Amino acid sequence: MQAELLSVRDLSVSFVTEGGVARVLDAVNLSLAPGEIMGLVGESGCGKTTLARAILGALPANANVHGGALMFDGQDLLALDPSVVADQVRGRAITFVPQDPYSSFSPLFTVGDQIMELLRWKSPDRRAGERFRSGSRRRADRERALALLRTVQLSNPERLLRKYPHELSGGQRQRVMIAMALLPEPKLLIADEPTTALDVTIQAQILKLLRRLATERGVSVLFATHDLGTAWEICDRVTVMYAGQELETAPIADFFRAPMVPYTRLLLDSLPTSGSALHGIPGNVPSLISPPTGCRFYPRCPRASDVCRAEHAAKYEPEPRHQVRCHHPHLQPVGIVVA
Repeated sequence: MQAELLSVRDLSVSFVTEGGVARVLDAVNLSLAPGEIMGLVGESGCGKTTLARAILGALPANANVHGGALMFDGQDLLALDPSVVADQVRGRAITFVPQDPYSSFSPLFTVGDQIMELLRWKSPDRRAGERFRSGSRRRADRERALALLRTVQLSNPERLLRKYPHELSGGQRQRVMIAMALLPEPKLLIADEPTTALDVTIQAQILKLLRRLATERGVSVLFATHDLGTAWEICDRVTVMYAGQELETAPIADFFRAPMVPYTRLLLDSLPTSGSALHGIPGNVPSLISPPTGCRFYPRCPRASDVCRAEHAAKYEPEPRHQVRCHHPHLQPVGIVVA
């Protein structure tokens, strides 16, 4: 079995808000092997982005971590000095592709200026503590950037470096953002809904590109999405989250063929199919300021019992590599197929 590159252990995070303390992550567990693409799926507000920001060390000032560990490449990121995380981990060993690349670029500087500023601090050739780079390193950084822009299938990269972000299409901006995330030669890339703002044909191109680059370069990817079709296209495994708790983790084929947790089955049942009426999951997502005790899905769950209300189930593995946190899982496959 491969060693884990990332292991999130019992991570709990809360936000202080005007309405009270929101318990956004509740003892979340997740692991990721080198070179693996893990899908992080769930409804909006389930905690996907908060988990991604916690791993990056980029939580907002009103966030508090209440326990757990973030083991990355043998080190607990929560125990490291924040300056070490900023200099050696965030933007170098772990990089990020946002949902909306346009808002991540400055409109005042060319694409080339912004790429070179990134490489000034995050280049693989930069030594720890180095503040000034030589002309030879600057030339090497530029050649590295041009080569990677060609790799992400952007034609005439020399000309592209002279353009401003508004002069690029949405697909071009996302390809540039993927290139920038790969330039520091990271071990882990976190992608937060990176194709949501793109049309369907461009989405498919970006997913195929990201899958190929991750495989060729041996980069692990944590891919946050609410789109189950997208997860099917790109992921090796999937972790399902609901209201700040992870409920199920499975290889991608098992996830669609034999989901075990009631929430996962209802989520898959809500996918639109030809000739069938649209339907959702009855009930409402709970408030994270006063969430239910135990399993947070129990008020909406058709299989819930008193034990579900009292305590969240411990994680266990009914099938190899298929982990659930549920007192009453389904143990028979349903044969769901995603075209």
